[in-house]
Amino acid sequence: MGHAGNNVIPNVHFRKVNGCQAGRKNRVFMRTWLDQAGRKKRRANYRKAKAAKLFPRPAAGNLRPVVHPPTQRYNMKLRLGKGFTIDELKEAKIPVKQAKTIGIAVDHRRRNRRTESLQANVQRLKLYMLKLLIFPKKSGKKGVKKGDTPRSELQNVAQNTLKEIIPVPKPDLHIKARAITKEEKENSAYKTLRKARTDKKYLGAKLKKAKAASGKAEE
Repeated sequence: MGHAGNNVIPNVHFRKVNGCQAGRKNRVFMRTWLDQAGRKKRRANYRKAKAAKLFPRPAAGNLRPVVHPPTQRYNMKLRLGKGFTIDELKEAKIPVKQAKTIGIAVDHRRRNRRTESLQANVQRLKLYMLKLLIFPKKSGKKGVKKGDTPRSELQNVAQNTLKEIIPVPKPDLHIKARAITKEEKENSAYKTLRKARTDKKYLGAKLKKAKAASGKAEE
């Protein structure tokens, strides 16, 4: 039997069978998860083995900073970043070379664009340094170096098994309702942005004019 027009040749992909035949024919498309309990135990054993291998260091590895994810959709949340910036380490008075040896991740590419995030990570570093215990590399009195923790404080030390070493703070996203202040009523966000845009546009001309004026004054 012919078809009218240049249409698509019928090629049905629907394979679900109704009735009693569904159990026999549709079983091919079903995926079972009978090893769920076994996988859970395997993951737990792997975590324990990894923690034992890293002992006495934290099971999570290196300390990482708290950062805001990119894009407007996620930037109100907090997560762990790749590493601390040079400015954050400098503010916390930790040398970059030393940071890598005491379990602090360093990221040379990340930049601090806000003072609040910089200070938050500096406080995170300072808290880490307060709790840090450095084990001597060798036994005996000669194996103890400057900055190592005394052996008396290293007895029965528990390993840090937290995922983030220092927990990531949960920001309070709910703002309590309050009355609008007089200053907020008088200020205009539109005028502020308009002025900033205008200043940016004519900044080059202003600098050129000031340079020309200073050149004439020198003459």
